[in-house]
Amino acid sequence: MKRPAKLRKEDRELIAAATAAIKQRYRNDWQEVGAALRTRSGKIFTGVNLDAYLGRMAVCAEAVALGRAVVDLGDAGIETIVAVRHPSPEEKDQTVAVVSPCGACRELIFDYDAKARVIVPNPLPSLLRQRGRNGMGPTVVPIGDLLPNKYNRGPKT
Repeated sequence: MKRPAKLRKEDRELIAAATAAIKQRYRNDWQEVGAALRTRSGKIFTGVNLDAYLGRMAVCAEAVALGRAVVDLGDAGIETIVAVRHPSPEEKDQTVAVVSPCGACRELIFDYDAKARVIVPNPLPSLLRQRGRNGMGPTVVPIGDLLPNKYNRGPKT
């Protein structure tokens, strides 16, 4: 596992793009996650999750953003991707925060670009707060670090 990387200016721009997407389209109990990805050609695509009455029909925000990129550019590759969650009105803290991709999205991101960078919440802030220190914000990891035992269909013939 590689050491997590600090955020670059471009990473902060992606977080801002994902945050803007979900703030614009947020609907309580319907759309709560936004995503943004930067392709290897430098273009940014955003998406929000598509919830459904039948849960298995729902589509994650990362998949929506990736779908938009594929339709527009073909296979340009994912340089960096991030997802953020908008809190529900009942939550005390109304901060839109970076969240980790679900397992299915981890597989999807890896399938489309095994070298993709993923912005994730830093697991250290809670530990640092327990020790009386300020926590750190999100960090960046290679997708392979989030999917150490990637599913594959076996050897290609």
